[in-house]
Amino acid sequence: MKLPVGILAAAFASFMAVTSAHALVVYSSVDEENAKKLLDAFSKATGVEAQMVFLSSGPALSRIEAEKASPQADVWFGAPSENHILAKERGLTEPYVSANADKLTDEFKDKDGFWHAIYTNPIAFGVRTDILESRKAPVPASWEDLKNPAYKGLIQMPSPQSSGTAYAMMLTLIKERGEDAAFEYMKALNPNIQTYTQSGTAPSGALGVGETPLAIQFSPGFLKLADEGFPVKVVFPSEGVGYEVAAMSILKGAQHADEAKKLVDWMTSTDGQGALSASKTYFLPIRADVSGGTGVPALDSIKLVATDASFAAENKKRLVERWAKDVLGQ
Repeated sequence: MKLPVGILAAAFASFMAVTSAHALVVYSSVDEENAKKLLDAFSKATGVEAQMVFLSSGPALSRIEAEKASPQADVWFGAPSENHILAKERGLTEPYVSANADKLTDEFKDKDGFWHAIYTNPIAFGVRTDILESRKAPVPASWEDLKNPAYKGLIQMPSPQSSGTAYAMMLTLIKERGEDAAFEYMKALNPNIQTYTQSGTAPSGALGVGETPLAIQFSPGFLKLADEGFPVKVVFPSEGVGYEVAAMSILKGAQHADEAKKLVDWMTSTDGQGALSASKTYFLPIRADVSGGTGVPALDSIKLVATDASFAAENKKRLVERWAKDVLGQ
C-alpha cells in the first residue's frame, strides 16, 4: 500500500527529530561506504554519535534549502566546494574557523570558516581491460579518445543535473576548450554514453560488475577496484583533469553545533586526514603532512586543471540547464 507523500514526509521528519535528539545528524554527499568509515572513525575517536543520511550534492542542497526554517541536520559532509559556496551565499550555513585551518591552503577552506575541505580527488576513466580486449577496442588515453565509435553505448558517467562529479567534469572541459567547444564535445560524446547516473559514484559500481567497460568519475572507486584485483586500469586523460575539493559545512541553526565543530576539527586534524588512508577510502588528503597511502597517486603526478570555485558556483544553474538543452535536447 502506498502512503500519501505528506504522511511519508511527516514520518521522515519525525524520524529525524527523534534521531537528532541524541546524535549529530549528517547529510552526506560522500558515498555511503566511505562516509560510514569516516564517521565511524570520528565517533570512535571523539565519542560523538553520528547519524548519516546519504544525498547526492544536488538533492542535498535542495533539501537543506527546503528545511532552512527548521533544519533537520547539523552538517553537510561532502559535495564539491562550489556547492558549499552556494550554501553560504543562500544563508544556509554558519561560520566556524577550525584551529586546524592554518594547516590548509586557501583552496581547501573558506577564509571566514563557512566550509573546510575534507579531501581532494582527480577525475579519471575507469577501464575494464578484459571487456575492451574481448571487443577488440583500445584503451582510451585522452578525452578525445572517448569519442571513438568503438565505444558507442558503452560509457557510464554521472548526470550534471544531480551530481557534482559530473559538473566538475564539465568545468574541466570548459577550462580546457572554452565553453562552446566543451558543449560541442559533450554533444559529440553523447552517442557513446550508455547511461547518465544520478549518483557520482554509480559508474564505478557498474564497472565492477561488468555492466559497463568504461566509466568516468573521481578516481577513488576505480583505485579501489584495481586494488581489489579487478581487471581495471585507471586512466588520467592526457589533456588534463579537474579535481574535486570535497568540503563540509555546519548548517545554520544546527541543533548540535558543538558536536558539529568537533567533526570539523577532527576531519581537518592529522588523525582525521590519516583516517582517509587507514580506512582505505582512496581519497587524497588535503594536508601536506599526511600521506594518501599505498596505491593512491600524488597530485603532482597527474596533469591537473584548476577551476575557479566562484565561477563554478555562480554559473552552475546556467551551465546545467545548457547541458540539458544542448546535450540531451531537452
